[in-house]
Amino acid sequence: MNIVFSTLRRDLLVNFRNGSDVLNPLVFFVIVVTLFPLAITPSREVLGGIAAGVVWVAALLSTLLSIDSMFRSDFDDGSLDQIAMSSQPLIVIVGAKIFSHWLVSGFPIALLAPVLASTLYLEPAGVVALILSLLLGTPTLSLIGAIGAALTVGLRKGGVLTTILVLPLYIPVLILGASMVTAGNMGADYAGHALWLGAMLALALGLAPVAASAGLRISLSQ
Repeated sequence: MNIVFSTLRRDLLVNFRNGSDVLNPLVFFVIVVTLFPLAITPSREVLGGIAAGVVWVAALLSTLLSIDSMFRSDFDDGSLDQIAMSSQPLIVIVGAKIFSHWLVSGFPIALLAPVLASTLYLEPAGVVALILSLLLGTPTLSLIGAIGAALTVGLRKGGVLTTILVLPLYIPVLILGASMVTAGNMGADYAGHALWLGAMLALALGLAPVAASAGLRISLSQ
């Protein structure tokens, strides 16, 4: 636990000192969501119908913007090599780094989404479904993204390759999350969507840190 807390504390300090790395994805998320009513129509019926897709696509793209930086700073200053060669279990450190990434990217998105949802005329039940879907879905996005970031961390311009690797794996999360919000906005039962998102999160929690650790060792050995 000391390793986990030390890694979390260090990564959070680094992220907050480099404020642009934290703010850029969040500002992008806000801009994308708020521009849709201006670009399409202020009609309540139209915006309410597309609100789920708009918020979830914006959340997914915002996460993609920040994925490449998950291990990049540690690789650039050489500390990633020291972490990999230390006696501490790499999988635990990687898990802590993924959690810190979600704290500064996915969790703020889940907090901002209900505020922005009012501009898209989501019903109260839809807002509840939106919050729950983001709390279940955004950790999965960070976990899956960590695998791509680990495999491309040794490349100078690995951001595009990371996107290509992880985007197909993001699609099921996107579909389930948007469908869950749509069902909630229509007053339908969305327990099934929540269970599927929870199952995907549990699967990612078990596999992603292992795969990301292996990806880091492969990248560092090249």
